Amino acid sequence: METHFHAFVNWRSIAVASLFGLTGRLEPLLWLIILVFYAWWIATHCAGKFFLHALAVSVLNGIWISLIHALFFSTYMRNNPEMLAGYQKLPQGISPRMMMLIVGPIIGVLTGVVAGLFAWVAAKLLRGRIVTA
Repeated sequence: METHFHAFVNWRSIAVASLFGLTGRLEPLLWLIILVFYAWWIATHCAGKFFLHALAVSVLNGIWISLIHALFFSTYMRNNPEMLAGYQKLPQGISPRMMMLIVGPIIGVLTGVVAGLFAWVAAKLLRGRIVTA
């Protein structure tokens, strides 16, 4: 159980690090590694519905990360100037915080499809070695 806890803390740490602009250009690579970890964990701990489990985890991640970024908007913008530049291009009257809350779950769904495919493939590759939770 300790190993799973540390993995949980690690991906949470990446999400919080992004709040402070510490992940920079490495963030997509870090999230790819996290998606591969999800795939392995789901394939080895779930009895079935691998795609749906990975999709659900990614959507929840998209929601909670967008909530953190919206709640700590000033900190996030101060530490992520490239995001600030992007939000400044929005049409007048569109709230950047609201945009975060809308786009976060959408990104969660898109990454969830990728994570779901990874989990499904991992389950097929690990067939016979899968341990149910």
